[in-house]
Amino acid sequence: MSDRSPRNRAPQRRPDQVRQLAYRVIRQVTAEDGYANLVLNKALRDQRMSGRDAAFCTELVHGTLRWQGTYDAVLARCVSRPLPELDANLLDLLRLGTHQLLRMRVDSYAAVNEMVTLTRFEAGQSRSGLVNAVLRKVSQRTLDQWIATIAPSREDDEYGYLAIAKAHPRWVIETFDDALGVRGIEGDLVDLLDADNDPPRVTLVARPGLAELDELVEAGATRTRWSPYGAVLQGGGDPGRIGAVATGRAGVQDEGSQLVAAALATAPLEGEDARWLDLCAGPGGKSALLASLANQRDALLTAVEPQEHRAELVRSNLRAVPGDHTVLVGDGRNPTWPAGSYDRVLVDVPCSGLGALRRRPEARWRRTPEDVAGLQPLQEALLASAITSVRPGGVVAYVTCSPHYGETRAVVDAVLNGRSDAEVEDARELFPGVPALGGGPDVQLWPHLHGTDAMYLALIRRH
Repeated sequence: MSDRSPRNRAPQRRPDQVRQLAYRVIRQVTAEDGYANLVLNKALRDQRMSGRDAAFCTELVHGTLRWQGTYDAVLARCVSRPLPELDANLLDLLRLGTHQLLRMRVDSYAAVNEMVTLTRFEAGQSRSGLVNAVLRKVSQRTLDQWIATIAPSREDDEYGYLAIAKAHPRWVIETFDDALGVRGIEGDLVDLLDADNDPPRVTLVARPGLAELDELVEAGATRTRWSPYGAVLQGGGDPGRIGAVATGRAGVQDEGSQLVAAALATAPLEGEDARWLDLCAGPGGKSALLASLANQRDALLTAVEPQEHRAELVRSNLRAVPGDHTVLVGDGRNPTWPAGSYDRVLVDVPCSGLGALRRRPEARWRRTPEDVAGLQPLQEALLASAITSVRPGGVVAYVTCSPHYGETRAVVDAVLNGRSDAEVEDARELFPGVPALGGGPDVQLWPHLHGTDAMYLALIRRH
């Protein structure tokens, strides 16, 4: 019998499990419009992957997605045909390999070899040769050398240069620069882009009356700088392993998100303070914090969410919170309650999410300027409804996770210019100890200045 008989061939080596899982998560994100954090967390749980393997997988996924634009520019120089002509799964394999070569401490030979094996298993033997050849070309330069080769001159085209060097679409960079200028913050653009590219910390919230910060600290977390309820889980890891999180007495919530919810809860109020409203509640992190704070004043929260599956997430977040809090499925633009029914209203409107790009690495490549323009009518309608829903003397917190002028001050101005029964108040005193809040009256938090998502808050008082 010939030595070439299939019976005498050595079995093909199986791909590395961590890289294979990372690739399949990336495919779900790019091909099915999945959210990286949700898809990855589910995959890690399903595979019972933890520790170093989970950390390696997370960096593979988030890093590949975060730097996708830069890697595509590199790959365009190494592939003989236009990238759009490549099969999408092959392009994702190349991006994953490029990330290991240019931004991870992975030996070049090992990175190429592992990706060839993974390609053979996921895309077929015929594709493995192309992956081998392209990644070897990529490995011939460092990331800095590639940027010097493919990016335009910074002196001639700063935004074009930063788009390659800092892995952000040009329009996002322009938006950030404009937003910093509106706030009078000069020279911080690169710092903001760098902060966007830093892996986010896992920040926890101890829901008042349900959990103490000391419980989170004893579990390995460190108190946050600004929020009295927050703690950072050092070294990452699964927050679900902490008892307070597992039981819903604590949760995962960015410090900026905690701060804007706390600002609404602490805003001065004369008269009754018994009914609070969260007009755009899903998935319910702010709702749970507000409900916990409301409990301490014998107040009740009503949370509104138009989509049933997200309303169920709100219910889940509120499950551990005592009190007869209500979750309604409905459109906040069309309230079913009388005008002036509430004392405090949070309206955390759907937005572009440009303030959370460090947490949602895929979002920077999905969003377009048209998305922002398309959201403005919805944001204005929700804010108008929120103001109508609050009683005279009550307060509304207009919140977005975006620094874009068109989603922040422009929305507030458009709504208030059309009515005489409300005005913006200075919210800075509601963020005690937090520096660099600008000239007010509204507040914009920044990843590079505050270590939070770029949360925006305008506090509006109804007359």
